[in-house]
Amino acid sequence: MKELIRILVQALVDHPDQIEISEAENENEVLVISLRVSPKDVGKIIGKQGRTARALRTIVATGGARMKKHVVLEIIE
Repeated sequence: MKELIRILVQALVDHPDQIEISEAENENEVLVISLRVSPKDVGKIIGKQGRTARALRTIVATGGARMKKHVVLEIIE
């Protein structure tokens, strides 16, 4: 899942070397994927009215459903 997010985000940002992705599972067995990009690229990840962020979260949730896990994408500014 991390590699999928990395590939998608690299295509969107100007500074792909500053992408940081981490995974952690919380006490409710929810897999939380944290995404951190350059401060200059945060707007590109969020997109107009949050459309890009919503699309990324949909892809992550769909991938998690295929793994039979609840997965959440968290974009850290």
